[in-house]
Amino acid sequence: MEYKDSAKAGLDAQLSEIEVFENQFINYEIAIYIPEFTSICPKTSQPDFGRLTITYIPDKWCVELKSLKEYIHSYRNLGIFYENAVNRILDDFVLRVKPKRARVKAKFNPRGGIVSVITAWYPREISDMEYGDLPQERRRT
Repeated sequence: MEYKDSAKAGLDAQLSEIEVFENQFINYEIAIYIPEFTSICPKTSQPDFGRLTITYIPDKWCVELKSLKEYIHSYRNLGIFYENAVNRILDDFVLRVKPKRARVKAKFNPRGGIVSVITAWYPREISDMEYGDLPQERRRT
């Protein structure tokens, strides 16, 4: 299989739905740590393991954690590249929760001696003040 054949793998897969409940407060941040994220490499069919952190500032809705757990478990047997998984999780999370800001960061276990760390932000263009660890190449000047 060529990479071009698997590049979009998993992006259109049907996954469990993320549910929400009404937020009762303002101006606070929620961080959710998922230490056992798993998916399948669409190129090799080998399992991928990583640690996922979702950080967000809620607006009108908060994520319901059991539904988020079921959504994340939907990736367990899904062939999807790291980058696609992180960006899809962010997109699906934003679609349902509609936060003011959100960040999904995943650190994947070594594969062939290489550790990958993927981070995606919402809104897609943010300032240095909103997340200080934003890589220099993504900062606006």
